[in-house]
Amino acid sequence: MSPTGMSTQTLSTAVTELMNRAKDDLRTLVSLPSIHLDSSKAQANRASADWVAAAFAELGFSSEVIVTCDGSPAIVGHRPGPEGSPTIALYSHHDVQPPGPDAEWNTPPFELTDHDGRWYGRGAADCKGNIVAHLTALRAVLDDVSCNVRIIIEGSEEAGGEGLDDLVARRPELFAADLILIGDTGNVAVGIPTLTTSLRGVVNVKMTVRALESGVHAGGAGGPTPDAMAALIAGIASLRNEHGDTVIEGVPNDQKWAGVTYSDEQFRKDIGALDGTEILGSGDPADMAWARPVVTVIGMDVPNTEDCAAAIIPQASAMLNLRVPPGLDTEATYHALVAHLREHTPWGVQMEFEPDAFGGGFRAETDGPGYTALTEAMVSAYDGVPVFHAGQGGSIPLTSALAAAHPDAEIALLGVEEPLTHIHAPNESVDPEELRRTALAEAILLTTFGK
Repeated sequence: MSPTGMSTQTLSTAVTELMNRAKDDLRTLVSLPSIHLDSSKAQANRASADWVAAAFAELGFSSEVIVTCDGSPAIVGHRPGPEGSPTIALYSHHDVQPPGPDAEWNTPPFELTDHDGRWYGRGAADCKGNIVAHLTALRAVLDDVSCNVRIIIEGSEEAGGEGLDDLVARRPELFAADLILIGDTGNVAVGIPTLTTSLRGVVNVKMTVRALESGVHAGGAGGPTPDAMAALIAGIASLRNEHGDTVIEGVPNDQKWAGVTYSDEQFRKDIGALDGTEILGSGDPADMAWARPVVTVIGMDVPNTEDCAAAIIPQASAMLNLRVPPGLDTEATYHALVAHLREHTPWGVQMEFEPDAFGGGFRAETDGPGYTALTEAMVSAYDGVPVFHAGQGGSIPLTSALAAAHPDAEIALLGVEEPLTHIHAPNESVDPEELRRTALAEAILLTTFGK
């Protein structure tokens, strides 16, 4: 029995009875293609924000939509709890990644579809499923809460989150809390309650190589002519050793992950590795994905195979995604990357590097009262299964901004995004049982924290 009088069984029943409404909520949110960087989706993005604000207002929050410096609509709000009680902040984001080619989806990307026990659609997990988990938890507890509650729903997380970072700096009082729940991660596997305690920092870097004033015939000039595309490829190739480790001169790459282990077999299954492909690196997958730096090529500007001519191209570009583990400075690591590429890209070609916003890494402190209460709530929601601590290879830049603005706050990361959700990819989905248990854990926490 919780101190407020609601037993875990009562809360579990309440959350279960709310799952049809949760599905309806998610169907509505998924139908709104809230892609921040797509100007043609501005109306859908605002409609998504307005829907979220109204949903929390119905639960007694003084919610408002704030258009941030990058033009994205964010939702913040507050609902008071008992006098003198601590504050929990619930974070998520309502913007989504572009869906990619429709032909790669088995179901319409912006139509929630029930298939094989999962709910499919862009944003079903990342991150509208987490918004719905917050709403479902609050509906289950109604007024029977032990604490103040804030909401923080971002509108441009998938584009770097510049708007909310700026809002945190300008109006930190909107985000003040004792415990901040970042609803944008998930479990290491379905049914295994997990708290993410480490995030890598991030910066995208556009690398451009120029070698010629214009293209020249490959037959007449091929051989002695400096080749921009080949130089770009050679420079990028220098960033991996024979084991597949990322190697940037001056940057350590032998860190070990101290938490839950991750076998090659499970990792292969989670990422859908094709037969015969190798798992990269001299460490195990947890070391490589959570504790070490990595550079990934995420795009290239070169002629496509259908339209190319027999010519040596004068210029080629690549977008590199640099991930930096906590403990290393993202900007300093970026400068080391640039120095490495300038040293290892051959033939004296001209190079230009354009970074976007720098996101810092994050490592949680896990020994405070908030983590204790949250861990107990998750164990109860998952029928006694112990809670694991894991890292995440991805980045949530806001965590660093919140930690800087409120250094005494505990920050915990959890959510509905287990490996089978395939976030950022075609056929994104959410397991409704993961959504239910996440909501139940939050409901238990909301009725016990601070008591």
